[in-house]
Amino acid sequence: MTIDRRSFMAASTIATLISAKATAQTLPPHLAGSPIPRGLPQPAETIDLWPNGAPGMPSEALAKALIETVLERSTDRLVTDRAVFGITAPRMAVFRPDRPNGAAVLITPGGGYRWVVVDKEGYEMGRWLAARGFTAFVLFYRLPGEGWAAGPDVALSDAQRAIRLIRHRARDYAVDPERVCAMGFSAGGHLCADLATRFDATTYAPVDAADALSAKPHSAAPIYPVISMTAPDAHAGSRALLVGKQATPALEAAHSPHVQVPANAPPFFLVHAEDDDAVPVNNTLLLRAALKAQNVRAETHLFEFGGHGFGLRKAIGKPVEVWPELWRAWARTTGLAL
Repeated sequence: MTIDRRSFMAASTIATLISAKATAQTLPPHLAGSPIPRGLPQPAETIDLWPNGAPGMPSEALAKALIETVLERSTDRLVTDRAVFGITAPRMAVFRPDRPNGAAVLITPGGGYRWVVVDKEGYEMGRWLAARGFTAFVLFYRLPGEGWAAGPDVALSDAQRAIRLIRHRARDYAVDPERVCAMGFSAGGHLCADLATRFDATTYAPVDAADALSAKPHSAAPIYPVISMTAPDAHAGSRALLVGKQATPALEAAHSPHVQVPANAPPFFLVHAEDDDAVPVNNTLLLRAALKAQNVRAETHLFEFGGHGFGLRKAIGKPVEVWPELWRAWARTTGLAL
């Protein structure tokens, strides 16, 4: 194949514009002085969610204390396991595939609403998806315990806005705007399920044309998710930070996705390990029962062993390691992966 000078210059111009757009955004969470091991590609492109800053800033005193902080939790110099909190510039880190298949996945990592995991449930999944043709967007969302005006809905605001932005910029990423899936882990699984059940909830005032688009994901994959905000199934840490230790039954129900399932919810893919000692497997079972009651498609996989937070790396060598390929096979039945 030959490329004439005009085509080359046009391609160069487009690449320059994309690069400029990417560099104008807030950089991905970074831990200064901590080298990244070779063989772990980092995202070079981010998308800020809010053009004029995130809405509903905390009070002045709380806002001063909000400094984005990245912690390295790994003791292995060959593996990173970062977590970030104090997020005031919510954004998506983008993993572009070499050959896009037209589908996008919004990833919401876990962290118990205390922080957002960067690597284990974010970048690792982003790389896996991009290697298989999916354009992956890892969401660094604001945390509900940090004083934002939207309170328990602040992370949902970011997730709704993220889906709308992906659709609004679908052409930039060779993505079909109808094929934008949500996938989340643990507390990020709660956010994923919250998004897929309350996509129509008004959690922020529209800021631009993107907000005229639907926030309903094509499909949803909450992986070992926090679902119930009511004891004994609630994950205590997530509940305390999302709705507060003294939450009323009404507030608990408002933020328990299995209580909020609408008849037009998208298809769900559910995975949990029965020996999960952090988030009881009944969270997934409650969600499945609620989906079935509304005749919403729900594929469910329960594994005897796996514990909590297995993601990709901790699933290796166990039967649960097949879950990503099970999701991929299921995604084909929904029309997400053609």
